[in-house]
Amino acid sequence: MERAPRVQLDETAKQIIEQLQQDGRRSYAAIGKAVGLSEAAVRQRVQKLLDTGVMQIVGVTDPLMLGFHRQMMIGVRCEGDLEKTADELAALDEIDYVVITAGSFDILLELVCEDDDRLLELLGRIRAIPGVVSTESFVYLKLRKQTYSWGTR
Repeated sequence: MERAPRVQLDETAKQIIEQLQQDGRRSYAAIGKAVGLSEAAVRQRVQKLLDTGVMQIVGVTDPLMLGFHRQMMIGVRCEGDLEKTADELAALDEIDYVVITAGSFDILLELVCEDDDRLLELLGRIRAIPGVVSTESFVYLKLRKQTYSWGTR
């Protein structure tokens, strides 16, 4: 994956993003009032942020409430082409997050699945991908904090 070019955001764009990070359903009118723009101007600026890939607006669910009783991080040690291996891992629907790292693991994965049987099957599929040497699983026991409001600094 190529590194995306850095996008320069003005203060108003940053304020719009921060408003949406606090509440992704906040109306354009409310955002406009908070940042000093019209509803139409906010709508246009949000669309530009979406079109350029600067942000996305999504609904985040609680996996446990939807029947996904296993949520975990998996550390993967690899050999060979890390990007190719990461792309193959990213193609698995159950995996939500794939990042190439420096440190003890070459790649970190985050996934959710229904139960231990599904987890065992998925681990077998992960370990069968060419380039995967070993995995270490970190099962989440209790989520204490999950936030997407880091702002734009």
